[in-house]
Amino acid sequence: MGKAKVSIVRTNPKPEYPEILESVRKALDLIGGIDDIIKPGNLVLINPSWVAPPVEREAACITVPEVPRAIADVVRELGARPVIAESSAVGVDTEKVIQTSGYKRLLEIGYEVVNLKKTPHVELPVENGRVFETLPCWKLVQRADVVISVPKLKTHDQTEMTCGLKKMKGLETDKDKRRVHQVGLFKGISDINTVFRPALTVVDAILCQEGLGPIFGRPLEMDLVVAGKDPVSVDSICGQIMGYDPKEVLVTKFAAERGLGNMDNEFIEVVGEKLEKVRRRFVRSIEDDPVQVEGFSLIHGGVTCTGCRNTVMSALVDMRREAQLKYLPGVTVITGDPPIPEGTSKDSIVAVGQCVPLKKRRERFVTGCPPNNVFVVQAIIGGRDKVKPS
Repeated sequence: MGKAKVSIVRTNPKPEYPEILESVRKALDLIGGIDDIIKPGNLVLINPSWVAPPVEREAACITVPEVPRAIADVVRELGARPVIAESSAVGVDTEKVIQTSGYKRLLEIGYEVVNLKKTPHVELPVENGRVFETLPCWKLVQRADVVISVPKLKTHDQTEMTCGLKKMKGLETDKDKRRVHQVGLFKGISDINTVFRPALTVVDAILCQEGLGPIFGRPLEMDLVVAGKDPVSVDSICGQIMGYDPKEVLVTKFAAERGLGNMDNEFIEVVGEKLEKVRRRFVRSIEDDPVQVEGFSLIHGGVTCTGCRNTVMSALVDMRREAQLKYLPGVTVITGDPPIPEGTSKDSIVAVGQCVPLKKRRERFVTGCPPNNVFVVQAIIGGRDKVKPS
């Protein structure tokens, strides 16, 4: 068995559609083309990231529409039917993302662009699931002959980075997007990828995010398109572009252990640009310091993983955005099993995550592995203010 090919193609800064189309074609040609996975008459689901506003290109939050458009054009040339479809994050109006971004223009010029949240859903079995036995998804996804993941390359407040494997979470219903945080996010994503294993991943790494991604990170121009047919290999190489060892990224590690692809470089052939020439260490989510409030304490225990660390960071950013930092003084947030400073009131403690021992779980305990940001904000604020979905 040969090595998995992952292509890296450079674009010029601020590329327009013709150049993006050329870069996507080159990236696909370098991995041997896609006529082996797409046949005439196939229904091909192209799945970009529409996580949430902001939708402006400069914010680097969602996949720029030119990348899935280019893939759709190549798919049409092969005689198949491309459908660009996604569901945004829990509580986010997917239709708003479409209508206020360049995807509205794709609709106007004749591309099929679908808000999955407006379509029927079905329940699918998960064979040998780690955390799921069944998985609700959209009927359109079930009908698709081929699924193509088209993520935006970003750091992530709960999973270190987000790329093709994490992108498949967008094919779940909102109910299960919430549930995966309760039962185990990292292994849950590997379950999702056994059901929706993408045949192709094409990464929009033109304008990326570093720091507190996937929504509030800092834009970082990389001017790259990355592609491959092994989703784990693509995530591994993209992680290395960002400065990660693949083993640091639990989504990649668990997917590789599950047999969904290769993450070790000895089994991957990088074609196009050299990995060493495009690598740039991204600022980690946990390295961002979103708030400093006198009278507020955040204490991580030694067993705390990046999931809960980054979740709390993102929750604090949510509070800053909603002008709710005034509720932080007098609050102590803990994760894992840290020592509690002497004199800390028990009523002031907000305990976050499954690793907090039972003796430290009081009324303001937030369950999950890791929990969703909104649950952390709710525990901090209590009934003193309304909490919006993040």
